[in-house]
Amino acid sequence: MSTRGRLQATALRLFAERGYETVTVDEIAAAAGYSHMTFFRHFPTKESVVLDDPYDPVIGELVAATDSSLPALRRVVTGLSTAWHHVDEPDDDTTRLRIGLAVGNPKLRGRIWENNQRTGEVIAGALVDTGTAPFDAEVAAGAALGAITAALLRWAVGEETDTLGETVRRSLELLRATA
Repeated sequence: MSTRGRLQATALRLFAERGYETVTVDEIAAAAGYSHMTFFRHFPTKESVVLDDPYDPVIGELVAATDSSLPALRRVVTGLSTAWHHVDEPDDDTTRLRIGLAVGNPKLRGRIWENNQRTGEVIAGALVDTGTAPFDAEVAAGAALGAITAALLRWAVGEETDTLGETVRRSLELLRATA
């Protein structure tokens, strides 16, 4: 396991055992066998262990690469679907734990919105840069991210029995059918 993976796995285990708020970065680093400086080389904040989303640049590139003659929502769905197939699918148990921690903590729950907003800006920017009107770009990005977020939250609390990948693909296919 990579240093980053070991730090994240240790942090998530400690958060699950003792609660997010009570665990310090120093405790995470020590339990993983590293210094707090090593922690900060891999994660800028304690929150980022739970909320880190490294996919925005890939999503932006793939949305921008879609056929600019397609409607905005179709372009977003196509770009997100392609992105999902180009990245390693995250582990279901780890992702469920991360989402559960984020939803259960008011501070982290607010950061979910910030992350979605940032992703939406990347998607809308990719569309606008390739000729889509700003209004259409923002609405399409918001619709797609709203659908994925709703699906992820249902999945995280066990209301969906499919895998994470199947759930995300299903939410995108629902949008594709209407785009």
